[in-house]
Amino acid sequence: MSCDYYETLEINRSATDSDIKKAYRRLALKFHPSRNGEAGSSEIFVQLGEAYDVLSDPRKKATYDKFGEEGLKGGIPAEIASGGAWSSKYIYHGNPDKTFRQFFGCDNPFADFLTIESPLEFSCLQPGVKRTQDSPIERDLHLSLDDLFHGCIKKIKISRRVMNEDGPTSSIKDKILTIEVKPGWKEGTRIIFSKEGDQGPNSIPADIVFLVREKPHHLFIRQHNDLIYKAKISLEMALTGFSLDVQTLDGRLLTIPVNDIVDPSYKKVLNGEGMPLPQDPSQRGDLIIAFDIAFPEKLCAESKNLIKQALSFKY
Repeated sequence: MSCDYYETLEINRSATDSDIKKAYRRLALKFHPSRNGEAGSSEIFVQLGEAYDVLSDPRKKATYDKFGEEGLKGGIPAEIASGGAWSSKYIYHGNPDKTFRQFFGCDNPFADFLTIESPLEFSCLQPGVKRTQDSPIERDLHLSLDDLFHGCIKKIKISRRVMNEDGPTSSIKDKILTIEVKPGWKEGTRIIFSKEGDQGPNSIPADIVFLVREKPHHLFIRQHNDLIYKAKISLEMALTGFSLDVQTLDGRLLTIPVNDIVDPSYKKVLNGEGMPLPQDPSQRGDLIIAFDIAFPEKLCAESKNLIKQALSFKY
């Protein structure tokens, strides 16, 4: 049965050697019988192998381009063949798996398929080489307390080495990694992008790992799921009571009455005003208000007497 090798590989006659390789790579993966259960895929796989076997060989291709399939398989007399054209009869060996292995350089080309945001990619071991994965690449991801309270999207550009379509060569390409920061994430949270490191012919790309690092906040200190706010007050306020205004991370202004005597160990706790819980952002930790009491550095005699009188009353 007559066939058009260019049509089989879905390319035109002006295709370069690189175009031929890319076309075979794409279609051979698509129609490989071990990954494609569609009827007729085995037959297509054989046709792809023969088409690549011819078009990837300059002498066979030259004969096919000039004399067609009939001339290629029937043979061209030496006096007619010229310019390096194939003069003997061409017979495909009929083993598309052999063509496949020769192209990809391995017996098990589907051993390491990747599924990260892109079409199927794979790499093959050279015969006799043991494949290992590179160590994880760790990077710090610095986030503000507001980022960790509300959640946000961070886009990070990385540059990595990737294997080209032609197989043995590589190039440096940029890629954008998107991190969806969840409300309540904590210091040290690890975000793993599997196998997004440099690609190599005989190695598994490293994982890229981002570690959350929390930036200092000008008002709050985080303690697990709680927020600590330190208020500076005078000794008078500590003894007589006062109201305190606190601006929350979600933009509300809390007015907090303090009617107790505030000693250095006293803390005011507001339930549910802390950080969102990572496992359930609808629940929150507490807001803990600690107090920094400003004591006077000096007191005159009159002030001391007045304080003594005030404190001499029973309470």
